Amino acid sequence: MPSGELSPQDGLLAGLRVVEISSYVATPLCGLALAQLGADVVRVEPLGGAADRTRWPLADSGTSLYWSGLNKGKRAVAVDMESAEDRRRVVDLIVQGGPCVVVSNGDRYPEFGYEALSAQRPDVIHVLLRGCADGGAGVDYTVQAATGFPLITGAPGTTAPVNHVLPAWDIAAGLYLAVGLLAAERGRLVTGRGREITVALDDVAFATAGNLGYLAEAQVTSHERAKSGNDVFGTYGRDFVTADGVRVMVVILTKRHWSKLLNATGMTAAFQGLAEALGIDFSSESDRYEHRGVISTLLARWFGGTSFEEAAKTLDGHRILWERYRSFEDLGSDGGAALRERDLFDVVDQPGVGPHLAPKSPIVVDGGRLDPRPAPSVGQHNADLLDTTNEPEVLRR
Repeated sequence: MPSGELSPQDGLLAGLRVVEISSYVATPLCGLALAQLGADVVRVEPLGGAADRTRWPLADSGTSLYWSGLNKGKRAVAVDMESAEDRRRVVDLIVQGGPCVVVSNGDRYPEFGYEALSAQRPDVIHVLLRGCADGGAGVDYTVQAATGFPLITGAPGTTAPVNHVLPAWDIAAGLYLAVGLLAAERGRLVTGRGREITVALDDVAFATAGNLGYLAEAQVTSHERAKSGNDVFGTYGRDFVTADGVRVMVVILTKRHWSKLLNATGMTAAFQGLAEALGIDFSSESDRYEHRGVISTLLARWFGGTSFEEAAKTLDGHRILWERYRSFEDLGSDGGAALRERDLFDVVDQPGVGPHLAPKSPIVVDGGRLDPRPAPSVGQHNADLLDTTNEPEVLRR
């Protein structure tokens, strides 16, 4: 390989050092996304490990599967955060050596902030996650409560809010952090300047609600969005149960999808007659949603009289958008057989957990992705990365 070229194993971000001073979901996810593309991500924790190292779910040994999953392939140092000398070592890790990026979800220690770091290193990039744009505290589930989504989630006719079990705003914020970081890195390559990037969790949630039209709908229409259960709002989609008790989700987005579903179920004539009798245009997405109850009653009879095997064969044969509901236990059973079918997963032997299938990056680069690597133990790389001798060179590869 010619000098200066990167091997496929190096990843797109080989040579980029990211110092992550963070915890929980959004900022560790940002670091994970970068590590999976080849960046050298160094997780900085207090002595004994950060609070999220014990977050559920846990392995039988007590090791956090959550922490191990979000911190694969990173390096880790542990310092006494209350010690000015230890905090200096972290600052040295950032400002000495090659260009560096800092990812953080807190501003408790001023020396880790952009102003202090850029005074020593003008090309430093600092990426900070805030809970709320106004400086207040916030986490995914409190932000959920503020956005309106829990009040339209759940079964029709119920009034209680339903928080989503998936921390969607943490995930979106983590990816926004990564996008902002990489945009700043591109700017640094062009100008040599560092940048300060700030993302607020509630800004991400409200921006998404606005971008998807939820907030505009509340402003410019007179109707109130109601809960719709498993019905897909504004189009046709819902769940059905087959004759042998298997539950599936079916989605029909276009006129072509609708025609294919009628052909698959043998209901073309039935719906044509119904449309003429009731004056409904089932080829219209709006009409399908408005009259979804009528559609579902007839389709439920077809699914209820058809085995899962036959339904799957029929739906696949007509290229219908559908999927079987599967539990995490279904996916993990039989040694993760369902996961092994996907190139996304490979075996990682995580200390405290043991060998298991773990994901690579969802991003495929030149037809491949870096193999997953275990998450680090507390302070595993202190000797490699931190200055303990007051020597000027603190960065070691």
